Amino acid sequence: MANIKSQKKRILTNEKARLRNKAVKSELKTYVRRVREAVLAGDKDSASEALRAAGRKLDKAVSKGVIHANQAANRKSKLARSVEKI
Repeated sequence: MANIKSQKKRILTNEKARLRNKAVKSELKTYVRRVREAVLAGDKDSASEALRAAGRKLDKAVSKGVIHANQAANRKSKLARSVEKI
């Protein structure tokens, strides 16, 4: 445990941020999984709808600083290619 007062505060702040980031990343995984499941089922309409939702969530995660912009772009691109293959 830290002795410095500001470091004790940082520990608490970092823990809050870690839990917040964990929740956002978990939500991202859920939305990406929905796209992949729709692609595997061969349902283009629901896949494209899920792709839009996943894209919005990825962009939101970038704006919150949870993931890097390039990572979001790569993930959206990969999902879009899989939807287009249907």
